Amino acid sequence: MDTFRPPTPMPALPLARLGLPTAPAEAVAAVRAGLPVAAFEGLARALRVPEARLAQVVGLSATTLGRRKRAGALAPDEGDRVWRVAALFDRATQVFGGEEDAAAWFVDPNLALGDEPPLALADTEPGARAVDDLLGRIEYGVYS
Repeated sequence: MDTFRPPTPMPALPLARLGLPTAPAEAVAAVRAGLPVAAFEGLARALRVPEARLAQVVGLSATTLGRRKRAGALAPDEGDRVWRVAALFDRATQVFGGEEDAAAWFVDPNLALGDEPPLALADTEPGARAVDDLLGRIEYGVYS
């Protein structure tokens, strides 16, 4: 007789690991209060991209990023863009089963996205929606 073995729990997803809330009301409050710069830094590490590349995607100049690092928190509009990228990465991690595969997918050009990397499209809301839609199609096996 086979012995029951509970499934191995999946490691914490990127949002949780970065200390970012997943519940909408909590996420809104956190963004409005100013996300910690550590979330930005951790996201760059998780995505395996230089901080300068992630700063470009979320619209932070090198000078502004330096000021935010000294202050310790992002402005609400900056935090909103960081949270958007982190949420997409969180979803990709779920779809691909791990951060390594999700990070590789995020930076590779994708034919379904006009041969742009998903990360490059995450700089705008319409682009982020296109990435999220593609993740849904991948998750449910819908070919396009």
